[in-house]
Amino acid sequence: MSQINLRHGIFLPPFHPNEENPTQCLERDLDLIEWLDKLGFHEAWIGEHHSAGYEIISSPEIFIAFAAERTRHIRLDTGVVSLPYHHPMMIADRIVQLDHMTRGRVMFGAGPGLLASDAIMMGIDPMTQRDRMAESLDAILRLFRGEVITEKTDWYTMEGARLHLLPYTKPHPEVAVVSAVTPSGGRLAGKYDLSMICVAATNPFGYDALASNWQIACDMAAEHGRSMDPNRLRLVGPMHIAETREQAFANARWGFERYLGYLNNNQPRFIVPPGQDALEWFVENRYGVCGTPDDAIALIERLQDKQGEFGVFLHQAHNWADWEATKRSYELYARYVMPHFSKLNEARAASFQWCGDNRAEFSAKRQAAAKAMFDKHEAEQRALRDGAATARPARGREAW
Repeated sequence: MSQINLRHGIFLPPFHPNEENPTQCLERDLDLIEWLDKLGFHEAWIGEHHSAGYEIISSPEIFIAFAAERTRHIRLDTGVVSLPYHHPMMIADRIVQLDHMTRGRVMFGAGPGLLASDAIMMGIDPMTQRDRMAESLDAILRLFRGEVITEKTDWYTMEGARLHLLPYTKPHPEVAVVSAVTPSGGRLAGKYDLSMICVAATNPFGYDALASNWQIACDMAAEHGRSMDPNRLRLVGPMHIAETREQAFANARWGFERYLGYLNNNQPRFIVPPGQDALEWFVENRYGVCGTPDDAIALIERLQDKQGEFGVFLHQAHNWADWEATKRSYELYARYVMPHFSKLNEARAASFQWCGDNRAEFSAKRQAAAKAMFDKHEAEQRALRDGAATARPARGREAW
């Protein structure tokens, strides 16, 4: 069992079916962040996408600016900015501005860009994206530190570039890189002492790569005289929960097959065998959870058994269920799953048990105290009737 106080959040791509009103979908995403803030979730990571129809947030920074005005506590994070699509100085400037505007509630997640279709529309060879991400990230971190940069690559130029507004958070906002199967995320996290987000932690291929990618990060960090902090490791997985498994499955059938169809439209990877129910197959093969709070707890404990300590579990926000059932799922998670890992109720349970174990003794003492009060009252009344009583003081112990 992890000794880290596990935190909880969401990874919001988002996934919105093409038949829904997109303006209302964006509004509902903001409503979701407000709801999570009220429930006590710790962080929300917002994605960047430019094609394929479903993931309709193109600027996580704009979304975060709106969400920050509607929330009080939850940390708001780019999950992720696709670095090869932007000049590094522009990214650094936008993150620093958000850092000031949110009073330090922003975190910076960076990635190479997930959808090949995004890169192709901009004339970017997908084969170059991971190298460009590494170049950009190095420059952004130097800009955060206040360095002046002059350099030219095959895709950007900087001439005496510097930030004229340095970060609100010192030395700079927390920076995270995504990792799925390839070693690129782990290498960068270890080299630069960054956080990691394992976006496919519950998928069998991502689950099997957890230990190896974390080890790559640890080995790279050791080469630079550092060690990786598991408190800054985040694992992502999809789940929907309800009071019963039957109710959870009924809720999720509202949108699950559209979700799976979208993912397979980008890259065929969830191939349901003929004749099998898609949702049942997905759960049986441990791609995610559709069940009860106990099932959610079991998934996270399975990840802890596999990975060891990690800092944050992030729900992959997915719209399997309609809006009301989705809100209920997050509420049940906050009510029952979060306190299981925070152990906030251990002292309450111990106090309850202590009272129960000593019930006979405590009850006897309470009854004796009550009897003594009755006896005292009756003695006073007898004394009054016999004319032997003196007036009771108006205040103090004897007044009783």
